[in-house]
Amino acid sequence: MGRITRRSLTVAAAGALAATVTAGDALAEGRGGGHRPEFRGMWLATVANRDWPSRPGLPAEQQRAELLGFLDTAVSRRLNAVVFQVRPTADALWPSPYEPWAECLTGVQGRDPGWDPLGTAVREAHRRGLELHAWFNPYRIANHTDPSRLIPTHPARVHPEWVVPYGGKLYYNPGLPEVRRFVQDAMLDAVARYDIDAVHWDDYFYPYPVAGQVFDDDAAYERHGAGFPDRAAWRRNNIDRLVYETAVRVKRLKRRVRFGISPFGVWRNQATDPLGSATTAGVQTYDDLYADTRGWVRRGWLDYVVPQVYWNIGFAAADYAVLVPWWSEAVRDTGVNLYIGEALYKAGDPAQPAPWQDPAELSRHLTFDRGFPQVRGNVYFSAKEVAADRNGAMARVVADHYPYRVRPPR
Repeated sequence: MGRITRRSLTVAAAGALAATVTAGDALAEGRGGGHRPEFRGMWLATVANRDWPSRPGLPAEQQRAELLGFLDTAVSRRLNAVVFQVRPTADALWPSPYEPWAECLTGVQGRDPGWDPLGTAVREAHRRGLELHAWFNPYRIANHTDPSRLIPTHPARVHPEWVVPYGGKLYYNPGLPEVRRFVQDAMLDAVARYDIDAVHWDDYFYPYPVAGQVFDDDAAYERHGAGFPDRAAWRRNNIDRLVYETAVRVKRLKRRVRFGISPFGVWRNQATDPLGSATTAGVQTYDDLYADTRGWVRRGWLDYVVPQVYWNIGFAAADYAVLVPWWSEAVRDTGVNLYIGEALYKAGDPAQPAPWQDPAELSRHLTFDRGFPQVRGNVYFSAKEVAADRNGAMARVVADHYPYRVRPPR
């Protein structure tokens, strides 16, 4: 794999957003209006009906109304992007020729919901002046380990040799080249057919470690692992290839569509690697998920990165005030935009430590970020909390930092 230069891989999105916005709250024009563009996004999660639909099996019109309600919430919070989960568990929120309709829609995997959620989301987001980033999970098949619960035509049943059960879930095996090609084809179908603004992945590559369990990829390693010093290096290469190949294919298909990834917030701890952050996190993406997130940024394979810095300022093991400077340095001179993932879901949660009970904690994050010009915006997890705003933390962010709408960076 060669380096993809910023000139060859990243092309600024052409044209202005189609903006239908509320009166008196028009989008500022970036430099033309004197306002620096910044990314203000929210994740809209569909896996296990986390945010939407509120439950499976709702009538199509009710599903649609709930979806539009979330888009309207984004506008009212002066956000400019929605990251919409459209492939939660090797299924689809559009009529895909590769994978079945998602179970979260009707309660029955493969059942046509009677409308096109992704097509509607793209069209209605753009009408409201919002970008629509299509969020895919590459390898997760199911949140259970029973293949018989998948519909008979599911690719995981047609190709059981692709599947690895682990930690109570089913995954596609990242070590198989045929899997890598298939998951790309399945995701890129949405790029080809819809006017999405970006392809977005979250933090799931190889699964998070589960104590006492082994991810059984012995056969794949035996077949494809020659030439690597160890299994960890081979696994990282598998994920590197997925990222690189997807980046190239997205740009070949539609040059204006961006490619972004939202990894777990710690690449490596400094005690493991001098290039790592001054953290003591229990998970390191490079070592545990086999995802070299810093390497992808430094090689220019991404258009943007959204590290999930889901900790408060002063948190000992992974301090927000340590990780934001570290990521700012990681993106320096790469051309990769840096947006910070924010744990809005923790705000006001009584199970969380004291800082998260303070409605001003998230606002302090954005104030801190202003000291780092590499930080070009923030993304909030997730839409349900953006709407409900349990302790007023989101309203405080809007009041302190979002006096008007702005365009996202190009």
